[in-house]
Amino acid sequence: MVDFFLLASYNCCRIILRGGKMQELSSLWKAVLDKLELTVSNVSFVMWFKPLKVVDLVENKKLVIATNSTSAKNQILRNYFEKLNKAVQDIFGEDIVIEVLDQNEEIEYIKVNGDKTKEKEVEVIKNPFNEKYTFDNFVVGKSNQFVYAAARAVAEHPGEKFNPLFIYGGVGLGKTHILHAIGNYIKEYNPNINVMYVTCEKFANDYIESLGSNTKNKAVLEFRTKYRNLDVLMVDDIQFISKKTSTQEEFFHTFNELYQNNKQIIITSDRPPKDIDTLADRLRSRFTCGLIQDIQAPDYETRVAILRKKCQIEKYVIDDNVIDFIAEKNVTNIRELEGMLSKVYFLANLSNKHSATMEDAIEAFNSELEEDKNEGLSVDDIIDTVCKYFDITRQDIIGKKKSKDVVEPRMIAIYLISEILEIPLVSIGKIFGGRDHTTIMHSRNKISDELKTSHKMKSLVSEIKKMLKGG
Repeated sequence: MVDFFLLASYNCCRIILRGGKMQELSSLWKAVLDKLELTVSNVSFVMWFKPLKVVDLVENKKLVIATNSTSAKNQILRNYFEKLNKAVQDIFGEDIVIEVLDQNEEIEYIKVNGDKTKEKEVEVIKNPFNEKYTFDNFVVGKSNQFVYAAARAVAEHPGEKFNPLFIYGGVGLGKTHILHAIGNYIKEYNPNINVMYVTCEKFANDYIESLGSNTKNKAVLEFRTKYRNLDVLMVDDIQFISKKTSTQEEFFHTFNELYQNNKQIIITSDRPPKDIDTLADRLRSRFTCGLIQDIQAPDYETRVAILRKKCQIEKYVIDDNVIDFIAEKNVTNIRELEGMLSKVYFLANLSNKHSATMEDAIEAFNSELEEDKNEGLSVDDIIDTVCKYFDITRQDIIGKKKSKDVVEPRMIAIYLISEILEIPLVSIGKIFGGRDHTTIMHSRNKISDELKTSHKMKSLVSEIKKMLKGG
């Protein structure tokens, strides 16, 4: 057990280690919030968790926290208590219990217990890996299948395959999930392996802090011992090492020490090594001596699978056409995609609905639609105008005819309805005789692609749009 003395007061709570190191209780609470932010939607985190504050830590057995309203307390106790409890136990230890107060109960608590300084003992156990980020919860598709395979191989045989493993890709595509999945796998199947996950910023700050210490030589030695006596080192967002000359130098030697001893190194970045500005050539060379693999934006099918997995994990009840509607928005940032899903569910939950419907989705994203998109037009307006332009009947365009003189107008109508009205593809499919949403998507995308290359198609669509505007 790590032996701590806690000097706690209502305004400023600190944990004092007997060896002389000091850590504020507020920093431990921040670690709890950091964990929660990864396990709940952005909307839920900002509304229910960010306003929480620590009131007291009672004999290292009970953590007392306060909300800013009675409704917030009820929401947390009813819908989020398990997540809160798990995050607190990860940081403070499994024996801790939680008491949640509303704003009035907080005032009464302080009146009864005061804010006098107390000396307490506390054991702090922090798991660096988010248990929610596992290989089982990672949705594999065409965009990330090679990264998944490489990460799995590294997790199963650290130091033996793909060393270093360098993963790059845009924001919100799952790089951090992969790192945590590797860490969780190793912790479960090889618990004796010494594995560390760290952001590039944390590595740089640790090094700078060691240089600025009053006992510089000792602090630098402790820093090097911490980072070089590892079996697996995972560094997230290495691109931030750019322009940090001394940090690059230190990381180079850390890299060499681990690599020469067959220790696994895993690095992520938002770009490949060749595109990281002001990166030292010898460090760039080290990064490229293993496997470099990109993680790409998810395609439509993968986005649907990601959203369904999110519903499964969070126990969201959401209509299938809502999932299709969100997936159709072509959002490549997975965190943003999941945030959109959570927003829809949150609105449905506020209305005490059992299931989130298209009505909730439209309400959730109505403010984000461009003001000039609809212009008072309806599906019938678009279909009738296309029929008039091509001199065909409504029955022709929504029916089963496959002749060229009908297929092209049908595709144009589908494209215009999707672009102007932003109606879900599933709903458009029902309008056009119950066609599958993949068929509708093909029609929309075909016209969209032709508009980029065909002057004829540009002219056709432009003229129909003028007719819709009364021109």
